[in-house]
Amino acid sequence: MTEAEVQGVLIFEPDVFGDHRGWFEETYSRKRYAESGLDFEFVQDNVSFSQKGTLRGLHFQNPNAQAKLVQVLAGEVFDAAVDVRIGSPTFGKWTGLILSGDNHKQMYIPKGFAHGYCVLSEAAIFSYKCDEYYSPEDELGIIYNDPDIGIEWPVSEAILSQKDSAYSRLKDIPQDKLPRYEV
Repeated sequence: MTEAEVQGVLIFEPDVFGDHRGWFEETYSRKRYAESGLDFEFVQDNVSFSQKGTLRGLHFQNPNAQAKLVQVLAGEVFDAAVDVRIGSPTFGKWTGLILSGDNHKQMYIPKGFAHGYCVLSEAAIFSYKCDEYYSPEDELGIIYNDPDIGIEWPVSEAILSQKDSAYSRLKDIPQDKLPRYEV
């Protein structure tokens, strides 16, 4: 496990055991993640399939925030997390990395972060575990190309949902809608 540039975001590289038949990977063990300080119960697993150029995000929930453990099962994506916690020393800062079915990396995104990813391969299967249930009435988002955040997305033309294309900039979200940083 390593910590990303933005405090709280963690990168995991699970062991992969391969031979002439293929490979095996334990994608989650509560004990292993608890030893890294992530000792909570995941309550919902999600999988999405997307074509090349698709950009999903930047999404977060408040007040019923979700922590997520994300990974790619097949294909390749650029994954990004933005700290949206009022009072955080890294408020508005982002971190990102390539997740793929080949590199087997996982990214833990804590509560209080907006999350998004774009598909770099022809298609990708993206999987994530959440510690809270999806709550549509608490869902918020930030426009993916917010110039104040400056995420360096590696796609020239993003394919967006109508909802994702209508999000505003972080600075235009009322502060009472954003999560608070807790030490």
